[in-house]
Amino acid sequence: MNTDTHVSNRWSSRYAYILAATGAAVGLGNIWKFPYIMGENGGGAFVFVYLLCIFLIGVPVMMAEVVIGKRGRSTPANAMTHVATESGHSSHWSIIGSIGVLAGFLILSFYAVIAGWAAAYVFFAGSGEFSAAAADPATNADAIGALFTDLITSVPQLLIWTTLTIAAVVYVISKGVKEGLETAITYLMPALFVLLLGIMIYSAIVGDFAAAFTFMFHVDFSQLTIEGALVALGHAFFTLSLAMGIMMIYGAYLPKGVSIVKTSMMIAVADTVVALIAGLAIYPIVFAHGLEPSAGPGLLFQSLPLAFGSMPFGDFVGVLFFVMVVFAAFTSAIALLESPTAYLVERQNVSRTKAAIIAGAAVWILSLCTIFSFAGAEWTKLSFGMGGDIFEFLDYLTANILLPLGGILISVFAGWVIKPEILKEEFNLSDTYFAVVLTLLRYVAPVGILLVFLNAIGLFK
Repeated sequence: MNTDTHVSNRWSSRYAYILAATGAAVGLGNIWKFPYIMGENGGGAFVFVYLLCIFLIGVPVMMAEVVIGKRGRSTPANAMTHVATESGHSSHWSIIGSIGVLAGFLILSFYAVIAGWAAAYVFFAGSGEFSAAAADPATNADAIGALFTDLITSVPQLLIWTTLTIAAVVYVISKGVKEGLETAITYLMPALFVLLLGIMIYSAIVGDFAAAFTFMFHVDFSQLTIEGALVALGHAFFTLSLAMGIMMIYGAYLPKGVSIVKTSMMIAVADTVVALIAGLAIYPIVFAHGLEPSAGPGLLFQSLPLAFGSMPFGDFVGVLFFVMVVFAAFTSAIALLESPTAYLVERQNVSRTKAAIIAGAAVWILSLCTIFSFAGAEWTKLSFGMGGDIFEFLDYLTANILLPLGGILISVFAGWVIKPEILKEEFNLSDTYFAVVLTLLRYVAPVGILLVFLNAIGLFK
């Protein structure tokens, strides 16, 4: 591969890389999904299995992605080509990098819409919508429900908030790795953590902290079914933003001398800690108000606003909470747009600004499918296969097909195709530890992710 196709950007420090990769990993799933699936599947027992999956599958696959990016110093497909040919294999392995970038691009098209919901809710909380709805206890649930329904079925509202979100992502990406990505992450991630801690403390004071703690951490292995273990395995893989091209392109920007093993461990721990704190911030409020601890958008956009409306300083706390949600969504969104932007810069030789605008415009056009799906537009309805609408199809395609497929191929590529001495050099591990990691990549990760894939497509149902 010619050196002129290498990316020239680098993170300024190990700290900047850890923050950026943690920002990519921490997203909406940490805040609304993880605490719930943890509570539903045996609490502490689920966490135990989840952490095992993180360190036996998630971290080795992340390390492999970072090695590919760092070794190739290029966008995902090019980096795969470089590492494959260096190992004496076909350049066709580049398809894995392309699958990852495609998956990330498709995910961003609907992720940006949901991030737009969070931005709208900052406005709703700030304008007193929550407390106004709570003024009449007889109708407050209906009022909050109507607020959410009106938002997600209103094409003009969704267009405004989605466009603002994508425009902000494009602006950050256009500024480059150090001036844009790194600067944004350096402010957003510490701010997110401080907000999360502040809301957790407030929640512990005004909510039912004991009930939340019991729901999340009570160890009950009888509640942990095979299905629950597969949920833990699936979430461990997806939460680290694997198989989306993100860790490859972030690895391509990794400075020399940074330990891939140590930083991958730190990112995994930080991602898990944020998810646990998010649960301790949300569930005391949920249980204190007798709300249903259901997973998904309903918890964030209907249950919690209901509680905020009747709490001391509820509107103010609501603003802070949804600002935190926006930060979590935004750090993931900029990571998802980086790969297609870098591809245009590197392969099509366009300027960084122009590349960010082109990639952002393409995401915006595709986001219209999700916007009109939520609004119930007839043209978004699908009659083939799984039915549903375009949004549901994109969600299913990415989460259940492209990401598990990409993960299996990455672990197979790293374990069987890359020369072991290349991995050993990049991991910088002793013979014993390297043998363990290679075994995990060759046997444990592919089988584990295959089980997630088979469960996702309903084979075990």
